[in-house]
Amino acid sequence: MPTQSIVLGSGCFWCTEAVFSTLGGSASGGKKIRGVISVVPGYAGGTIPNPTYESVCGSATGHAEVVRVEFDPAIISLEEILTVFFGSHDPTTLNRQGNDMGTQYRSTILCSNDEQKIAAEKYIAELQKDGVNAVTTVEPLTKFYEAEEYHHNYFARNPDQAYCAAVINPKLAKIKQKLSVLLKKQ
Repeated sequence: MPTQSIVLGSGCFWCTEAVFSTLGGSASGGKKIRGVISVVPGYAGGTIPNPTYESVCGSATGHAEVVRVEFDPAIISLEEILTVFFGSHDPTTLNRQGNDMGTQYRSTILCSNDEQKIAAEKYIAELQKDGVNAVTTVEPLTKFYEAEEYHHNYFARNPDQAYCAAVINPKLAKIKQKLSVLLKKQ
């Protein structure tokens, strides 16, 4: 079965990349969640071609900070990817995650095909049934722009940086407990 990819936005892409890249092991080891092949930070969902970090942070492009998660559906299902995604951020806050505010931090799923769209909408409908008022958007992916190199593996390369220590480390510890079944080493 070929690999699949889906683009996810759940706040700062340093956090989202760390969730999918390091939860399977240590930050320095870079052990991904089983079945996750690659995680690439970038920008998507906007109207301006070739956005930069500075332009996206200025909120004029319409893009969100996102990650493209490539995974092997024979090892990890799309539903499990969505479980990690929704378990790693607050999908009920519009254009905000913690102190990160702006449309670039919105909760969004950018789908590569109809199967992903249906699965994402079904997952959100189940959350709604459980009383979770998710504001996560589900959109078709039109274009993914890879982020500048210095954003790649940011947490793994900078675990002691203030934002990483104060925001990402506690988030990872909390999520590890919550999603331990999905985080078994490959």
